[in-house]
Amino acid sequence: MATNATLGYQLAEQEYFRAASNEAKLAALQKMLQTCPKHKASENMQKNIKERISKLKTDIQKEKRAKKSSGNNFLSVKKEGAAQIVLVGTTNSGKSTLLKQLTKADVEIAPYPFTTTRPEIGTLDHHGVKLQIVEVPAIVANFSETENGKTYLSLIRQADLIVLLFNTVEEKRLLDRELNNIIVDRLIYNHQPNLAEEIWRRLPLIKVYTKQPGKKKDHPPIALPKGSTIETLASHVHKDFIQRFRFARIWGSSKFAGQTVGLSYPLKDDDIVELHVA
Repeated sequence: MATNATLGYQLAEQEYFRAASNEAKLAALQKMLQTCPKHKASENMQKNIKERISKLKTDIQKEKRAKKSSGNNFLSVKKEGAAQIVLVGTTNSGKSTLLKQLTKADVEIAPYPFTTTRPEIGTLDHHGVKLQIVEVPAIVANFSETENGKTYLSLIRQADLIVLLFNTVEEKRLLDRELNNIIVDRLIYNHQPNLAEEIWRRLPLIKVYTKQPGKKKDHPPIALPKGSTIETLASHVHKDFIQRFRFARIWGSSKFAGQTVGLSYPLKDDDIVELHVA
């Protein structure tokens, strides 16, 4: 809140925090600009509000153009990569910062609330396996009743993993209430030093490398569901490999390096497999 803020400014700021749409946020920011103190010490505050107004106007125009051309498709996110992970959190909980850290995505990071107004997407390269990371706008009370709230909740439901970000215990309770009917595995972000590894461990996937006789393992690895076997891998590599299969040699989870195994052998993460076919 601004120093020596007027009652009008305080009310407008409360409207901004409660606003569920960009249009409502814009109207509140314009009121904040009109009612904020006009003196030397408030120049930075006025500049900040003007920048936020400018960004919201641009976002509103983009949304109108996108809606005109493709309805609500600009809010939908097609699943790509081996898995989709959605960053879900309260306002100013660090979602955009985390998205940038994981994927190097070019997203806006700002100290004011509700910077993210639409899904932001990046790709995490985990040892060659591509994972789609999606950031959704901040969760607020009665989120399903807000503009596009149901669309965002549908996006969260299709995820393979949710990463939760919040600042306080009360914010965690808010997330639990708003996501009560969503059955997706959840990972609480506690500033883990190697979040990418933790995300991978929580996904129902393994990565398996193939190799040719006498050569090093191929890269990138192949992502397969946990519980996959040599037969799963052979089918993935080529549809004819099951009929032509002779044996496989495996490094990693095997009893010894290069162990000869059959189609039913269960694969583990980071196994290296050499397929031999007729």
